[in-house]
Amino acid sequence: MAERKKYIAVKVPMLNSELRVLGTPKELHNKTIKLDLSRKSRGKGIFVKFRIFNTEDGLVGIPNRLELLTTYIRKAMRKRTSYVEDSFRTKCADIRAIVKPFLITRKKVSRAIRKNLRNTAREFITEYLKEKNFTEVFKEVFDGTLQKAMLPKLKKVYPLAFCDIRIFETKEIQKAKIQND
Repeated sequence: MAERKKYIAVKVPMLNSELRVLGTPKELHNKTIKLDLSRKSRGKGIFVKFRIFNTEDGLVGIPNRLELLTTYIRKAMRKRTSYVEDSFRTKCADIRAIVKPFLITRKKVSRAIRKNLRNTAREFITEYLKEKNFTEVFKEVFDGTLQKAMLPKLKKVYPLAFCDIRIFETKEIQKAKIQND
């Protein structure tokens, strides 16, 4: 006979809270939850995807992907400005991550300045992630400490109106989870 579905508490250490999810522990293992955390991040439009793992302690939600809402980015865009996007894979202390920074300059700039901003951001993020594990970095991106550390380096190249990580994710969350236990 099939096991009856019921609401089960899932611990989310990043948010220091529990979520109630409908299903069975066996069925919920390796499933994802997508949450809008705009209120917790003080108006910054963020979606976070958590992957559920069945452990001895119960169900645990580990962050897998952080994404800025496009509406939030559109609100930050102005006329007569340039934007700089990039996408690259980099290695954290434990696993590889995909990082997509998004920068908006105060005025229109040349292609050479945009390239310099892109390369400076890439170098800074790669060096920053080398010694930290994925969950630490994820928390810092969510809080904005990584972006605050990156901003002074980029302002030396050209003044920015907006500096953020648009997408931060990993495909190898199982490896990070095994090492964290």
